[in-house]
Parts: sequence; C-alpha cells; structure tokens
Amino acid sequence: MAQCVQSVQEFIQDSFVPMVAVLCSEDAEKVTRKNNLNFAELLRPFCRLTSEGHIRDPNNQVQPVKNLRISVNNVCTRPAPATGSLSPAQRRLLGEVVSSIQPPEGVTANIITAGDHDLNRSLKASAPWYSAWRQTLSELSSSHHYTATTPWFEAYRESFLQSMPASDHEFLNHYLACLLVVSSSEAVPVEQFLKLSQEQHRIQHSGDYTNPRWFIPNTLKYYVLLHDTSQGDEQRADAVYEDMKQRYGSQGCYLLKINSRTSPTGADEQIPDPWSQYLHKNNLLKANSVVAENDIGSSEVDSQDSADKGDHPLQLDCPPSGGLDSLGVLPPGGPTAARAAALAAAGTHGDCLTLNDHDHIRQFLQEFTFRGLLPHIEKNIRQLNDQLVSRKGLSRSLFSATKKWFGGGKAPEKSIAELKSTSGLLYPPEAPELQIRKMADLCFLVQHYELAYSCYHTAKKDFLSDQALLYAAGALEMAAVSAFLQAGAPRPYPAHYMDTAIQTYRDGCKNMVLAERCALLSAEVLKSQGKYSDAATLLIKMTSEDSDLRSALLLEQAAHCFINMRNPMVRKFAFHMILAGHRFSKAGQKRHALRCYCQAMQVYRARGWSLAEDHINFTIGRQSFTLRQPDNAVEAFRHILTNDSQQTATQQGAFLREYLYVYKSVSAESEASLPKLPLPCIHAAATRVYFGHERRLAEGEKQAATNVSLDQEYDQEQAVMWCQLEEQAVASAHRGVVPAAFQPSQCCLNSQTDNLRTPLAVVEEPIIVEVTFQNPLKVSLLLSDLSLQWSFTPRDLSSPQQGDLPSDEASGEPITNDKVGSLVQLYITLTAARLKLLPHMIGQLNILGVAYNLASVPSEESSQPLVVRGQQDLEIRGPRLNSTKEDKTSVSHGQDQRLHPLITPPMPLMEVFFLQFPTALLCGEITKAYVEFCNVSGVALRGLRVASTHPHFFTFGGVGGTSSSSSSAASTPLSPTSAEVCSAYHTLAVAVEIPLEGGVLRPGQSAQLPLWLRGPDQEGVHEINFLFYYESAEKGGRISHRVLRHNVFICASRSLSVCATACPSSVPSADHRGRDAEDGDHLNDGMLVFVDVENVNMSEAGVREFHIIQVSSCSRQWRLHKCINPYKDKDCKLTSRERAKLCFRAARCKPLKGNHRRITPFLIPLLRQIVSSTTPCADFFFRCCPSDPVKKEGRAGGLSHPSSRTTGGHWTWGGGPIEAVVRTCNELDLNIIVLWKAYVVEDNKQLILEGQLHVTLQTVGKEAFSLPQKEEAQEMVLLKFKPDLPPPVIQPSVEQLSTLIKTNLHYPETYSHPFVHERLCVVPVTLTMSNCALAEVEVLIDLRHKTISPDSTEVHGTFTWLGQTQYRRRLRPQEVAPLPLRACFLHAGVYNLSTPRVFAKFTTPTRKEEEEGGVAVETSQQAASPALIIITSQA
Repeated sequence: MAQCVQSVQEFIQDSFVPMVAVLCSEDAEKVTRKNNLNFAELLRPFCRLTSEGHIRDPNNQVQPVKNLRISVNNVCTRPAPATGSLSPAQRRLLGEVVSSIQPPEGVTANIITAGDHDLNRSLKASAPWYSAWRQTLSELSSSHHYTATTPWFEAYRESFLQSMPASDHEFLNHYLACLLVVSSSEAVPVEQFLKLSQEQHRIQHSGDYTNPRWFIPNTLKYYVLLHDTSQGDEQRADAVYEDMKQRYGSQGCYLLKINSRTSPTGADEQIPDPWSQYLHKNNLLKANSVVAENDIGSSEVDSQDSADKGDHPLQLDCPPSGGLDSLGVLPPGGPTAARAAALAAAGTHGDCLTLNDHDHIRQFLQEFTFRGLLPHIEKNIRQLNDQLVSRKGLSRSLFSATKKWFGGGKAPEKSIAELKSTSGLLYPPEAPELQIRKMADLCFLVQHYELAYSCYHTAKKDFLSDQALLYAAGALEMAAVSAFLQAGAPRPYPAHYMDTAIQTYRDGCKNMVLAERCALLSAEVLKSQGKYSDAATLLIKMTSEDSDLRSALLLEQAAHCFINMRNPMVRKFAFHMILAGHRFSKAGQKRHALRCYCQAMQVYRARGWSLAEDHINFTIGRQSFTLRQPDNAVEAFRHILTNDSQQTATQQGAFLREYLYVYKSVSAESEASLPKLPLPCIHAAATRVYFGHERRLAEGEKQAATNVSLDQEYDQEQAVMWCQLEEQAVASAHRGVVPAAFQPSQCCLNSQTDNLRTPLAVVEEPIIVEVTFQNPLKVSLLLSDLSLQWSFTPRDLSSPQQGDLPSDEASGEPITNDKVGSLVQLYITLTAARLKLLPHMIGQLNILGVAYNLASVPSEESSQPLVVRGQQDLEIRGPRLNSTKEDKTSVSHGQDQRLHPLITPPMPLMEVFFLQFPTALLCGEITKAYVEFCNVSGVALRGLRVASTHPHFFTFGGVGGTSSSSSSAASTPLSPTSAEVCSAYHTLAVAVEIPLEGGVLRPGQSAQLPLWLRGPDQEGVHEINFLFYYESAEKGGRISHRVLRHNVFICASRSLSVCATACPSSVPSADHRGRDAEDGDHLNDGMLVFVDVENVNMSEAGVREFHIIQVSSCSRQWRLHKCINPYKDKDCKLTSRERAKLCFRAARCKPLKGNHRRITPFLIPLLRQIVSSTTPCADFFFRCCPSDPVKKEGRAGGLSHPSSRTTGGHWTWGGGPIEAVVRTCNELDLNIIVLWKAYVVEDNKQLILEGQLHVTLQTVGKEAFSLPQKEEAQEMVLLKFKPDLPPPVIQPSVEQLSTLIKTNLHYPETYSHPFVHERLCVVPVTLTMSNCALAEVEVLIDLRHKTISPDSTEVHGTFTWLGQTQYRRRLRPQEVAPLPLRACFLHAGVYNLSTPRVFAKFTTPTRKEEEEGGVAVETSQQAASPALIIITSQA
C-alpha cells in the first residue's frame, strides 16, 4: 500500500478513541460563537494529550496510557442510518474529502520506481546516461523500494472511521462521558447545570432516542463553567466555581476561561488557526446540504444504477456520434462554486483567543482526562471484572484466570460456516457476553491490549456458541487488532481472524461498512509486516459494485501493494491502476481517474501493448478535456494517432473525430500561432528540394532537354557521372584546370546528396519542395490549403521576416507562397505534395514547416467533416558524423542545409530543344538532326559547351543563326578542311565548345545548329548523356556557371561487320620505285591488307542491301597503295548474310611532321571521291578511334621516337630496351574506314542511309573487327594468398624475333645455257635483305643446303652456290642491303632458289640473354616464298 504519515499502531489507536459528549447552555454557545466555533469544535485541536496517563488493571498493575486522543462531539439525537451502509450525506462527504485532496502538480516528490519504470506522473528531465545510472544505483542501494503517499486515501479512511454509525454489537464508539457546559454569565449556573444533567439523563434513559448511544448506564458527567474573560465578572466566576467544587467535587468540575483578547488582531501579530484542518470536513458536510443531488461528488448515491450499466473498465467507451461534445465539461461555476462559497462563509476561527487561551483549553482537557475520564474507565473495568468473576463463579479475577480458560482439553468451536444465519440476534444490555465485550472495549480504549485480547477471545467463544454472527465477527476483529498491538508481540498476528470477520460482515451480515473497516485495519497490519501480496488480495476482494469510490481507493492501494513487493509486479500495478481509474471516473473523481491512468501509462508506454496504450490514451484525452485541460487532451489523442495502431478502421475513425473536436477547441482559444498536428506523418528525411522551373514538355516536333526533375529517381552512379562531366566542362572552360572552389551543381537535393553546404537559388526562379506524407491510420485523411512556412532575411537587413501568405496577398513580400488545393491520403499510403516558393528578393531563406487543413473524409452519417488548421515542422537531421573519435563514441549528426537556400542575383537560364532526333539507328549510320539553344532569362549567356559520355556519338555543324528557324545551309561539320588531320586536335575531347554568333546568346534569342549523329558500333539500347555548360555574361555572381542535362536512348541495329588483317608482302616493287620516289615511299616494306565485309543485318528495319562506296586509310606511316581485287569492276553490293573480301596493298610512307595522320581514300568502284571536309566522316573517325598506339606503346615501354645515328662506327638508336624494339616490328598504325550506303524500304518508300565503320589494325597477322567481340568467360580459379611478386618481364616471342629480316631474291625467271659446250651454268642472283626493326641487327646468311638426315650428303636440287657458304652483315634500322650471289647448275630444269637460311640477332642482347650470359642468340628468320627459275639448254 501507499506510504502513510502515521504508523500502523498510531492509526489503529486513533481509529478507536474514547467518545465524550457535550451539552451546552445557550449562553455558553454564545461565548464560543465569538470564535466562529461551538464548544466541541473549540476543543477538537487539543484532544490529543501530550502527557502520559496511568491506570491500574484489575490485578492492580499500573498500565501506561500514551498519546491518548479523545473525541468530543455535540449530542445529536437524530436517528442514525442503518449500520449496513452509509447515508447519502456521508457518501457525499467522503467524495468531497477525496476530491478536495489532489496530488501536487509538477512536484517530483511523489515517485514510484520499480526497475526501469519511473512511475512519477511528472516526468523527469533527461540526463546523461552515466548520471542516471549512478543516481539509480545509489537509490537502489540505499532503499529497498520507493513508495508514494496518497493523502486522499488517508483522509477518506479517517473520515470513514469517524462517520461510522454506532452499533449494538460493540461499544467502541459509544459515549463514555458527557461535558455539561454553562456560562459564568448565567443568573444561576447551578440550576443550569441541573437542567443539562437532567437532559442528558432523559436522552440516555428515556428510550425515546436511539442516538446517541452510551457506553454504560452511569455516564460520567463533568461540569464545565465557561467564563468569557472579555465581558464576564471574574470574581463571580471564581465564586461559582468554588460552589461547584463543593457540589461535584474538585475532580468533577472545571473553570475554563477563554476570550482573553479584547482588541482585534494586528497586522504584525499572527495567531495560529489549528481548527481549519479539523473543521474542513464539517464545512464540506454543510456545503453538501446546499448542493444539487446530481453533483459529481454525489454520483456515488446512484452507484447501483452505475453498476447496472455493465461497463467494462477496459472497454473503449466511444460515443456513437458527436465526439467529446457529448461529454459534460466541468463548468467554472455550479456545485464547486457553491461549496467554495460555503467554505468561504466559514471564515476564520479563534479570533478572540490568545495563546494563553490555547493553553487553558489544553490544560482543561488534560485535567478532564487524567482526573475524570481515566479514573472513571478504571472504576468501570474493576466493576465489570468483579461482576464477571462473580457470575462465572470464579475464585479470582478474569485476568488471573486467562491461562486456565485457554488450556487444553476443550471441545472444538464451531466455525462461521457451520453457524446459522443469526445476524439478527440481540443480547439484552445486562447479558454477560455484552459485559465481557464492554470490558474488552474499555481495556482496548486505554491501551490495555493484553487484557482486551483475553476478553475478546472469551467473548468470541460465547458468541460463536450462541451463533451470533455479528457479535462474533466484531470480537474476532478486535481480538486480531489487540493481538497485533500487544507490546513485544507475544503472539503472531491472527490474520485468519480478520479474514473470518470480513467474510462474516460481508456475506453473513450484509454489512459492507464494518467489512470495509475490518479490511482497512487488516491491510495496514499486513503492510507493516511486509505481506503486500496478502494485503492486495484482501483489498481486491473488498471491491464491489455498491460503492465506486471505495472500490477505486482500494484498487489503487492494491496497486501500490504490487509495486512495493520484494519483486515489484509492475504490470499488475498498472492494470489495477487502470481499474482504479475507471472506478474513480464512475464515482465522479475525474482528477483522480486522470492521475491513475497517467501513472499506468508510464508502464504500458513503448512496451508493444498497443491496444492497452490506445485505451489509456483515449481515456486520458477524454478526462483531460472534461477537466478543461485541452492541451493534455490533444497530447493524449496525438499518441493514439501517431503510434502503430492495431485498432480497426471504425475505431480509428472515432479516435480521429475525437481528436479533431478537441483540437478545434484548442485552436479556437489560441490563435496566435498554428499548433502542431500529428497527422499525417511527415518523412522529413525524404524531403526533396528542386531549384528552378519545372521541365517544359515537348512542343510539336521539338523535344525539350530532359534536365533534372522531381519525377526522376536519384541514382548515385548517375550523380557521379554527371559530376565528372561537369568537372570536364569546367576544366575545358578554365584552360584544363578545375578551380579550387569548384562545387558541382545540384538542382535537386535529397537525403543522398551532399547537403553540408548552403544551396544557391536564383531570384525569380521557383523553389519546389516535395514533402512526403504518410497516413498511419486505416481511414482516409483529407489535406487542403497546403503551404510552406518560411522566414527570410534580406541581404541588407538583419531582421528576419516570417510568413505563410497566399500568393494573392503577397504583394511586396520577399517570397510568394503557392498553395496546393486538396490531397487525399488513402490507407497507409505514401503521398508526396509539391509546394512552391517564388523568391523576389536577394537574401537568406529558411523553410520552417508545412501548414495545412486536416479533416477526415466525410462518411455517410456526417456530411460536414471537422476541419482544423495546423502545421508541422520540417526538421531534417543531417548524416551521422563518424570522422573523429568523439563522433564515433557519441551520436552526433551534421548539418543538412537543403531547406536553407541562399537567394542570389539573376542568372541566365537556357533551354535546349532537339529537332528530328532519331530514336533508332543502324550501327555506324550517320544522320543529321538539329539542336536549338534558347535564352529564356533576362541575362545574356556565354561560354556554351557540351560534354557527353559518348563524344563519338555526335558532332556539331556551323552556326545556324539566332532565330528559331532552321538553316539548311549550315551543314558543314566542325572539322579541318585538309586531308591531313592533326591527331592532337581530334583527340577525344569530352567537352566541346559550341560556336555562337559573337560568343554570346542574349536574352530572348535562340541559335540553331545541325547535329550530326552516328549510330553506336554495338547493337542494343544505348543511353547517351549530354551536359550543356554555360556562364553568365555578367561576372561577379555567387553562381559561376549553370548546367543543363539531357539523356536519350538510342536503339542500334546491326548493319555491317568488318574484319581486317595484315600480313607482310614479299613482292618486289621495283616497277613502282620511280613513280613513288617523289612521295618518299620506302618500297622495301609493304603489307597486304585483307578487308572482309559481311552483311549481318538480317533484314532488320527494312534494310534491303548495302553498298560499299569507299574504303579509306588513316595512318602516320602507312597508306593504301593498290587494290588487288579481281572484282574491282563490279559494284560491291551485299544483301543479307553476304560477305565481300577486299585485298589492298599498303605501303610505308614518309612519316608526317608532328602528330599528324594522313587519310587516303580508295574508291570502290571508282566513283566520286567523298571529301571529308564537307562531311562528318573525319570527325566521327577521330572521335571513335583511340589515340596513336605507337605513341602509347612508346610511353609504356620508355621508347621515344626512333632516330638512328652512327657513333664510332657502330649503329645505335635513341630507344630503350630491345623488347620494345622487337614489339614495334609487328605493330601497325593503320586505320581502315569503310563508307557504305543502305537502301531501306519504309512505308512503301525507298530511303538511302549512309554510314561508316572503322577498323584499327595494330598487329601484323592479327585480325581486327569493327564490332566488339565477346570475351570468353574465364574459368574460376582458386585464390591463393601469396606474397606479391614483382611483375615478370615480358620477353619477345620467337615469332616476333623471326620477322626481323625480310629477304627477296632477284634473278631472271628463265635462263638459257649451252650445256653442250660448257658444263657449268652460273646465274647471278641478288639477295635483298630488309631490316624491319628499329635497331641494329647482325645477319648471318647460310648458303649450305639443309640435309634431310645427318648422314645424308645429297645436294639439294642438283645446284649449288658458288663462293662463300656463309656471310655476315650488320644492318642499320630499316636498312635495305643487297648481297650478290652466284648459283651453279649442271642440268637444265626448274629449280627453287629459296634455299638460303637467314639468321638474325640484335647487336645488344635482351634482358633474358643478359641474365643467362650476356650473349645474343641468333634466331632463324621466316623462309621466303618459293623462287623458281627455269634453266634451258641451248642447241
């Protein structure tokens, strides 16, 4: 139970005190009325004695009487109510006592804690976790548990015990004495005393009055002479008092002098008023007499009606319609005002009394008690003891025979269950059983608990024998209490006595008043012994439907018992607090009901019990609204609507209507600022902010640039790609260097973008904020009149301006706010609303929140829904910081500036439109579209550039003009007009400057340019991204540049597949020497280039056939020299799946100065040559082909441009390692360009499409393809974790070393010799050796015929070489050297002269050879083709 101010012993002693009646004369009443008190009220604050009294028991043992309190009351002869229940006035009084005591608001002393539950109604402020942990640990170590006081329960209990009617089965609340009070101003005070004495005797013995009840027939009469010091004659009073002592004895009378104050109390003099706290309940009782019967406090009268309603305490008692307007809100006047007026009319007390008068009253009560009352009680105890002893025939007193009575060998007593229903049995006053009970009650009143227990136990046996249930239950009750109060606790507390008494009162006697008193006493005793579970069970059993107030209080105390157990039962505490709150509500105690629900809510909150939490919040909301606490009601309903509710849609709709009704009443009272709404939920992190105008849709044939819009989903990879393109465009505009202050443009901000820096917006350009709403309910919501709330600080002003103004009222305002009409939220849906702001001034803008009207969707029953207006804040928390140690150990977040843009001066705004832009192309197809640039702002723009992820996809033509009309004359691409194109100029540039007339596009002007497009080489769907970059013509702005994005999708279909390969040519070129010498051609080196062209279209897109119209080459050192095609006179036409094979001779030409390349066209058939200066062929070639491979290889291998020289008679080279030199022998720098036409039938019309394909030959003998080849999937290889080894040195292969030297034999094809005259025929032969390497090579020529077997000496072909059998020569890089030889024939015939074997090695060894010994190894060169000579014989 709750902690009480008094101990259990003090509580029980004060519950049963000697009763003293008061009879006053009229003059005496007038004397006391000067203090606004009657005589009984005058004595009440001083009824507790501070001195210790003594009595002697029948055994003549002195028994101390400590801390005794007496009860003094006026004699009231009105009939007492039935003892089984309280009267309506008493119930009303108890209700007022409970309602008048409320817990203090905002005080943290009332704390109940258990584990991690803090059940204090006023929540504590949050503290750091360590401090909270240390405080909790210290509290748990210093105290076993924490309880909270419940003063309303103590006041109820005290008032209940004092208001209990007297009963015949006990004498504890019967009057022991009577004070007869007469004023000293009476003419004959003695006669007045006689009248009062006779009146008392008549009331007690006439039988006309059933109330009050008297303890014994010979009631003690104590005569008090009341003297008014301010008016009366003191000498006369003393004389009268002396006469009284002669008549009544000095111990039976007293002279009390009061009203010593003659002047009113001064301002600086403060006399205490001890009567107010004692007279409060009496004043409440008087006030109840003037209050209507339907008062909240009097609802207990109709408890039976409320019991018939059948309301379950956990039932959500929602009204069918109307919401909270059907509830009765407590009015400011009414019954409470009437009671307040009655209490105020009581005024102050004791105005005529001084502190000495207080002492006189206190001394009077001590004299009365010690010299009158206690001796009277002691005398009666002796008399009763003697009577009982004589009647029982015992030899000694009852006290000495206690052990004999309770000895063994007795017959068993009957239990309560075996007794008949004899609750109506009455004993005569002189019955011995009643005399025993009377003696026990007297002993109990003077704290002689041992003798009282013996008497109660004896009376209990007699009552049980007589089957008197009511008397037996009373004896059991007081016996248990006496056993508990005995000093030293000689025997344990007999709790079963109390249980039996309660059961008898409640079930056998139907007396809930006595059962309740018994339960209150027993619960306190059990609590003091730590038996909280038993106490809680006892209190719960006492709850019933006849009294809601009693049930509520007992349930609350049972809940406190659960929380104070050794292992606190927190959930049982909360559950019984809810039950108590429900009963408080039925009893009209709204504030206590609200308190109980709030304490229970602290247990159920965030525990996953959503239904119970909803019920508690709903009840708290309704009770708070009834108590005129709308803010608390709104907060309670807010929790119902914001949590993940498991309620049905109907129940949620009822919750929503209740909330809207309460919220509307709150908003009607405070119109200063919009309150915050809990619905719908706003996902602040999902808020997106877009700066700029929305995307313009397509106009006719024009296709607008896609740019950035809120309809696009954010892609991190795409964002990185756009950032890279912007960096390239910025670097292109700043001479290849990205400025240090560069920040990528962000038109749309979301949770994944970089929001640490302040975004920049442009004046007169809208700011669109997309707010995401979520409806957590199962019923639809209707939002209307949505607008953004903002604050703005102009650039030159420091005072911020706040606003939420509609657009039609915003004239002269810095920001225009556009409102959104209506938006319906469906069942658990996410809906985004886009709100717009239009800044008109330069400064700092802060977007604070969203204001809107909230209403439920009207149902069939109610056509007019409740509409309330409120707001929600937009507070976006930045990303969590994790850079420093402090950030990692704590939870801290960075800033998110997306809602705090800085408004900057005007900037140019460009729009881009595309005309005739295709969506599907053939691979390599070239077509022309148009692009139009429009400046739609008031500021001129310059520095227009475009960057793309596919720069090989497009190229621009010349300037088309500044009007919107297209110019067909501007078709020349932006490429050099020479056939020799600078490769450095055409290296792949991702950012291309777009030419504008005058370099500036002024406001309102537009420029149109032709845009050449080439289909991708690989089939499929390709995403092409364009980024247009431009700057303001006015310098000094906060925004350095602006960008415009555009992405398109192109579907590429298959067209032609080109495969090219090159192999060395050994055909002599002497016939071309003279013709090509002037071109600087080195005819010692030639290549055969084979080009295979296949139609792989499969008749897609209506393509009928392809025509190859031109093949061109582009290289720094090679050019196509001759076409070797047997079908050169025919048109090269390819239908589906046909293939054409072309063969060309490529000759090495003189390298061009600088990084230039030569484009050489070769027509098939010989038609008009296509000039690249008027077509985009060269542009697309240099955009599609990679950079110079030789240049790349030179950088990779450390090889510079080769230049041979002689030093000291030896050839050297300005190169690097031999390995790099060997690799260059087989490398080519030859690009093949194939131009084609395709004939397409579309809509019964024939179209001609043009295109080009590129093939790059880099290695001799290796095939090159125009289409990307699929890579074979590599097999899975197990990972082996080994230490990193240095990369191996790539050694030249044998194939590469075997192609260092090319050989040709020059000889006559037919030679005639007269073998008849001369036996030997000698023919001159010249062996030409060409060094293909860029290094000096040593060559060994071996003329010996290769034998078939080691033992064979057969001469090959029956001819032999004359002269040396071996020759050695050194060849400089790319040197051609002849070697004269002579062949000798013995017979005529056909001979093969290709028998010389050639070996070559570098004069400098490779790295591997250096590691193995430093000697270069000769490698056999590739054999030349067969050289046949015909030897004829002359006649």
